[in-house]
Amino acid sequence: MALKKLRLRWYDGNRIELLQNGGQFFPALCAAFDAAQSSIHLETYIFNLDKTGSRVLEHLANACRRGVKVRVVLDGFGCYETVAEVCSRLEEMGAMFRVYRPEPTGMRRYRVSLRRLRRLHRKTAVVDGQTAFVGGINIIDDLVDVPNDGVGPRPRFDFAVRLQGPIVLDVNNAQSVLWLRMAARHSGRDLGQATRRILAWFQRRRHAMADGLEHYTPGMRATLLLRDNLRFRQTIENVYLRAIDAARNEILIANAYFFPGRRLRVALERAARRGVRVRLLLQGRSEYALQFRASRSMYGKLLDDGIEVYEYMASYLHAKVAVIDAAAMVGSSNMDPFSLLLAREANVFVQDEGLASQLTAALEAENRSNATQVTLESLQKRGWLERAVDAAAYFMLRIGVALTGKGSEY
Repeated sequence: MALKKLRLRWYDGNRIELLQNGGQFFPALCAAFDAAQSSIHLETYIFNLDKTGSRVLEHLANACRRGVKVRVVLDGFGCYETVAEVCSRLEEMGAMFRVYRPEPTGMRRYRVSLRRLRRLHRKTAVVDGQTAFVGGINIIDDLVDVPNDGVGPRPRFDFAVRLQGPIVLDVNNAQSVLWLRMAARHSGRDLGQATRRILAWFQRRRHAMADGLEHYTPGMRATLLLRDNLRFRQTIENVYLRAIDAARNEILIANAYFFPGRRLRVALERAARRGVRVRLLLQGRSEYALQFRASRSMYGKLLDDGIEVYEYMASYLHAKVAVIDAAAMVGSSNMDPFSLLLAREANVFVQDEGLASQLTAALEAENRSNATQVTLESLQKRGWLERAVDAAAYFMLRIGVALTGKGSEY
């Protein structure tokens, strides 16, 4: 796969386990917290105070009582309704915490500002510097705020990965850099100078830290992909582009909010035209109307390009994953302007046929059981009003992208 020019840091010898939905993710996360001996660092976009959120807090409190150093970073927008209570409980248990871009209060909260859209959307955890979790799953119960068709709610469809091996070093470093940058911002110090010092310090520590991480045999080859507004503005998008352009057999993408820029759309079109089977599993239920409608407005062009489109109908699709030939992508980044232009994101890209096959099997099982294929005939059956609403949503989202200064990319 032609990814050499992107200067990615690849690690061999990793153990990587795919975790589907909260049913697999939260038991694994809490078990890691229970086994922690020295440190836990958790980042999340949403921290809901439901049954699952309370359970996670309980395991963090137990770790604090054992003397484990616990740090938690919450996004100010994603956790707006719970941030005060979550921080209060963290303080009570003796954990450290920081809030990324706290939301303004009072009338200031209704002021439009692009800076408020620069969110911490990644979901990561590192335990003892040895085990990491990266994915799209927030701290929220699978069955809270999901559709119910009368037969009981179905869980959100999402994925994460548990990582062991040298790649954990980069997840740990990414968390620590953000933690220290937030401290610098709070203290009023120059962020650019602080960042340079932080990066130089981690570079000096890298070899010593890497020596302490186990290498597994046989292991998996993987790289951590970050997106931020400093060094990694287009890393995730560029890796998608290179991988899609190099694909020879199959591309299977499951993405909750699908509104890719022009380069990604053209890359998918080229792949389909050269005989690659391209399948998209997208949101079939409207969780956020603007993104949902704007995505649907693109279906006709996608089908004309030879791309298969499926809508997930069992519940909300929250996954941000892909299989491209023998490589798998799992993380927090959607293919939309919020993720690709504004938010802090984290994905893991794994070149391993076994993991790619496992993710493919999981996605195809949902395609068969819980998805509906979109066809030109089904599109034609949609009424003119529905098509007009979709087109209007597409236009409004394009305006939003233009306001970011990146309109030419979409």
